[in-house]
Amino acid sequence: MSEVTRLPKRSEVPLELTWDLTKIFATDAEFEEAFGQVVKAAEDFEQYKGTLENGAQAFLVALMAMLKLDRQLEVVYVYASMKNDEDTANAKYQALMARVQKLLADVSAKLAWFQPELLALAPEKLASYYQAEPRLNTYKTLVNDWTRLRAHVLSEKEEALLAGASDILGASANVFEVLNNADLKFPVVTDGSGSKVELSNGVYGKLLEATERPVRREAFEQLYTVYKQFRHTFAATLSAHVRKHNFSAKLRNYQSAKEASLAQNNIPVAVYDTLVKTVNENLELLHDYVALRKDILGVDELHMYDMYTPLTGEPTLTFTYEQAKKMTLEALSVLGEEYIAYVEEAFAERWIDVVANAGKRSGAYSGGAYDTAPYILLNWQDTLDNLFTLVHEMGHTMHSYYTRTNQPYQYGDYSIFVAEIASTTNENLLTQYLLETQNDPKVRAYVLNHYLDGFKGTVYRQTQFAEFEAWIHEQDASQVPLTADLMSDFYSKLNQRYYGDAVENDPEIAYEWSRIPHFYYNFYVYQYATGFGAASTLAERVLDEEPAHTEAYLNYLKAGSSAAPLEVMKKAGVDMTDSQYLEKAFGIFKERLAELKELLAK
Repeated sequence: MSEVTRLPKRSEVPLELTWDLTKIFATDAEFEEAFGQVVKAAEDFEQYKGTLENGAQAFLVALMAMLKLDRQLEVVYVYASMKNDEDTANAKYQALMARVQKLLADVSAKLAWFQPELLALAPEKLASYYQAEPRLNTYKTLVNDWTRLRAHVLSEKEEALLAGASDILGASANVFEVLNNADLKFPVVTDGSGSKVELSNGVYGKLLEATERPVRREAFEQLYTVYKQFRHTFAATLSAHVRKHNFSAKLRNYQSAKEASLAQNNIPVAVYDTLVKTVNENLELLHDYVALRKDILGVDELHMYDMYTPLTGEPTLTFTYEQAKKMTLEALSVLGEEYIAYVEEAFAERWIDVVANAGKRSGAYSGGAYDTAPYILLNWQDTLDNLFTLVHEMGHTMHSYYTRTNQPYQYGDYSIFVAEIASTTNENLLTQYLLETQNDPKVRAYVLNHYLDGFKGTVYRQTQFAEFEAWIHEQDASQVPLTADLMSDFYSKLNQRYYGDAVENDPEIAYEWSRIPHFYYNFYVYQYATGFGAASTLAERVLDEEPAHTEAYLNYLKAGSSAAPLEVMKKAGVDMTDSQYLEKAFGIFKERLAELKELLAK
């Protein structure tokens, strides 16, 4: 019997493959000092209460004090969350994260008076402040963004109560994360080489790409055996989280939770609805691709576990992490020497936590604070998909780096809405690079297949999630209980509509909703799809070798939140108020699908 391959403990991971969080706090004592400073600063902030109407100077002092407190808290929070993500089963850092979450709630409560007091100032009075104190003008865009939501801000007492209860109201998401990342125990399965491996969410993705169908089927069935077992628990956590969103939206006088979420980033609901409508109008393209899968794989029945294996057989492209670093630099070189120098810094200065270990948060992300490096978390596997993940997260990291080095703190972040565009532009650049450098028809077919799978996963799949997310919020708002059976039934039918009749309606897929962390992110997931559409246009503009187009793209990376997201994108060359950018993306999908069909027919 072969030995079971298990993930290494955190202490067993080579130092050079871990991120260097000592650059934030070198010791626990440094963290505790910073933690205490935040506590004191929050207490001291009370002195500014009731002063905003006392003239421009008083307003400026209070505003700067609040931003300084935010800035200090951000660093403490980022450190605690990333230490927790290293090993979610580590009790020390679980406790640290719990302390910081409580601190976040306490600070939010102490800051809660600021926005209602700001909104009590008449627009004319604010205008006079800008005249009287020129330094305030650097904060004008920020203040305007706050006052834009005037009709949805509650009284000081109500805001304080909500802020103080934020950790309680967020408990369902925390329970999901601990259960999904730390407590669920998955069975041992067999990989493509015949070795026994402990199943995890990270390993699952790789096994679904296996060319051996029994491997894919076993991973699929075994994973969902676990999630089905806990479906009622996951229904309870998700239902509670949805109720929180609907409660907050109603309290703040929004028509829906969707409107409330999108309003935070100044995005009209029409952008969301246009996405769902346009994708549904182009489902036939996905159905064509699924039918091609069935034909090329030569199966009587196509199952959902057949949707990720390459159509070209055993992958001809695998990369070690070192090889992936080199290809990342080559693929992104079109963005210029400065951009590449920053990417090299990310590799050299240990901004990246590379490999999986026991208890480590699954998936990948780019994170950090204004005063830290823009770190990247990976769970590296030697696959083409992981190369794309690296390039994707590097897009986020470079976006953060450019923003933070070109904007003051108050504009040193960017809207979630534009966040996925930089990352997906990088993916598009990598695809084009591979198509230009790989002449072997088999390799080319593999890259095209990967692109189509990426499109399927980013545009179609994320829009499917977006449609489900909107539906569960609508059901709850209509007083319909979100039971596991109700959600599973709807999800099963939704999945069938998206993928078409060529694929079997596997009973396991009905429980997919239970394992998707993005349903806890409050209408976040649709932005992957809108981002992909925008990125298609931006990548095309960068690749046309017009210096002005590349400059416009880099200016988008530098813009941060210094302007409204739709305005930032318009300056970069993409109007996201209509469906044209999405239709362009579907056009590219159609062309590359036709090319793949031609290559596979030879």
